[in-house]
Amino acid sequence: MSLFSKKREPLPPKKNDEMPHSKLGMPYKEWMGMNEDRHKWRNRRWAFLVFINLLFVISFALDLSLLEGSLSGSRLLGFYLLDPYNSFQLLAISIKTEYLPYLTMNFVIGFFTIVIFYSIMGGRSFCSWVCPYHFLAEWAEKLHDYLVKKKKIKEHSFQRGLRYVFWAGFILLAFFTQRLVFETLNPVGILSRAMIYGPGLILLWVLVIIAFEIVYSKRFWCRYVCPIGATWSIIGNISPVAVKFELDKCGHCRKCQDVCLVPHELWFVTRGKATNEKHYVGSDCTRCGYCVDVCPGDALNFTVKGLDKIL
Repeated sequence: MSLFSKKREPLPPKKNDEMPHSKLGMPYKEWMGMNEDRHKWRNRRWAFLVFINLLFVISFALDLSLLEGSLSGSRLLGFYLLDPYNSFQLLAISIKTEYLPYLTMNFVIGFFTIVIFYSIMGGRSFCSWVCPYHFLAEWAEKLHDYLVKKKKIKEHSFQRGLRYVFWAGFILLAFFTQRLVFETLNPVGILSRAMIYGPGLILLWVLVIIAFEIVYSKRFWCRYVCPIGATWSIIGNISPVAVKFELDKCGHCRKCQDVCLVPHELWFVTRGKATNEKHYVGSDCTRCGYCVDVCPGDALNFTVKGLDKIL
């Protein structure tokens, strides 16, 4: 059964297909039943996400210099880390003045450390491995799909390019208002600060977004608004760590698309769509591992681009 989206009728392998992967020769029902209960990468990811966010809380509560600050900007053992989109807003504020008060050595270190790290690990891995709002949105999506399946609500979608409009819009707002307007509305920062320093009425805004995603458009914030995710997606284009698809192991059951948090990136798993024997999932991939967990033929796996060819 699908983890997060409505079950759809997959395309069974053709009877006369001769493909090298041994699993493809098994009966179709047996194939579809494989890996349904395997959640290795999901469990690892959730554990890491909880650990990182708890580390902020424990550091503040016990006055330890482990991981200080919040996800907008922090220090790890005294080493500065700064969210790239927050950095762009700060630079936009600085441009309007006669000097750049934010362009300090700590600013440069914090910015480039995070950019280099996620350039290697995969930009949007931040979303599924660290972001507390993404964690809530996963469960909201599950409830949304259940309501759609029961025909209580209808699915509504928007153009994915809309998030780049918001990306530019919040930068311009920072420039003209000289304030971090986005940080006031950003559910990632709101949740992070609420866990660390205590809740406030601003959490009602997060509940409004979650409610909207449940009853109207699933993952609306992550897919169509969040400029943080848009920034990570751009950075993810150069990441060597990716999910690789191997056509000769694929049974075209599309179980991976059913669970994928960004299913448009798995366009090549439908029969006849793949243009090469191997594909890498695109930069919008959050490296959540759901597709790797559920694939019966192990056609999807984490890899390092270039290194996989050598090995």
